Amino acid sequence: MAHRLSRFSIGQTAKVLGVLYLLMGLIFLPFFFIAAALSPKQTGFGVGFALVLPVLYGIIGFVCTAIGCALYNFVARLVGGIEIQLDSSGSTVQSGLRPAART
Repeated sequence: MAHRLSRFSIGQTAKVLGVLYLLMGLIFLPFFFIAAALSPKQTGFGVGFALVLPVLYGIIGFVCTAIGCALYNFVARLVGGIEIQLDSSGSTVQSGLRPAART
């Protein structure tokens, strides 16, 4: 049976993806530090800027996701949402655990 994704919750979706972008920025933080350490004194960016980049990345991710969700909700009202096919086998995944093997 096909289901239709008719709208995204703008605030919740933007919050979750903003945090994910922040975490991805933290993963790249060591590379920012290396770039700051290797850049000449007059050019490039400093350690302070390297510390701000993950936060900036999270904020930009939040804003862009909110705009994208609002646009999707508008377009979905006009032409319908994305159609998805869900597995109706009855198995569910809880707490990130794999479903039990069927017997």
